[in-house]
Amino acid sequence: MNLLVTGCYGQLGRELQRLASNNFEHQWFFTDVDSLDITDPDAVERCFSEHRIGVCINCAAYTAVDKAEDEPDIAARVNTLAPQILAEACLRHDALLVHLSTDYVFDGNGLSPYQVDDPVNPQSVYGSTKAEGESLIRESGCKHVIVRTAWLYSSTGKNFVKTMLNLGDTRPEINVVNDQRGCPTWAHDLAQAIVTLIDHYGTEPVYETFHFTNEGNITWYDFACAIMEIGGKHCKVNPITTDQFPSKAHRPAYSVLDLNKIKTYTGMEIPFWRDSLVKCIEEIIKNI
Repeated sequence: MNLLVTGCYGQLGRELQRLASNNFEHQWFFTDVDSLDITDPDAVERCFSEHRIGVCINCAAYTAVDKAEDEPDIAARVNTLAPQILAEACLRHDALLVHLSTDYVFDGNGLSPYQVDDPVNPQSVYGSTKAEGESLIRESGCKHVIVRTAWLYSSTGKNFVKTMLNLGDTRPEINVVNDQRGCPTWAHDLAQAIVTLIDHYGTEPVYETFHFTNEGNITWYDFACAIMEIGGKHCKVNPITTDQFPSKAHRPAYSVLDLNKIKTYTGMEIPFWRDSLVKCIEEIIKNI
């Protein structure tokens, strides 16, 4: 199959590029905003026609959660309009759309892991634009797999793990919220899961939503402590409340995602969060 990846300069896009270098089953086409404007229907149509795209993996997103509160129109173009345009192209070309979404579509008031079919109730501009993007994909009628994830990190780009390691080298102590619980996700594991889903469904008609994170759930404070320990940093981490660390956009207090559906459908084994964190930090240190 011919696979189109949008947002290839992001954390997930870069991990997919690494996987593609050893995956000769498919022909991969990697694009980002400099080579394909996914908010331009004509440009998207030309790309699909020229390369005979069979699967589109949409990694592109506006992910600046706080900034989105001030730029709702820009966030909506990338998170809502672009997925609709890609979905319509997939429908015309009988292609599969694999779209990445987020835990922010939920309100974060839950007490047990969110199921795939739980009602969405986003509390931020970012979450709302992502939820609307999901809805438009489903309404388009195209073959699709929507994958919600959370707390993404990798050895490249900006992310919580790299920020904590840098702070561990420059500060004697830091404060991290301890009342927001979720699931870290190593971009490498997510990329592997996406390829597994594509290979599982092939060209079959599919209209599904899945959750994927690493196994286990923790708070940001727990995450920071583990990063410092595994990274060999001597920076003290102090637990604080969300109220002590105000932000423009609402952060979900509880955004643990239930993983049973993706495990049942594909049979994949999902690594525990700490095991993947160790591998990622080893990779970061190796590349310094």
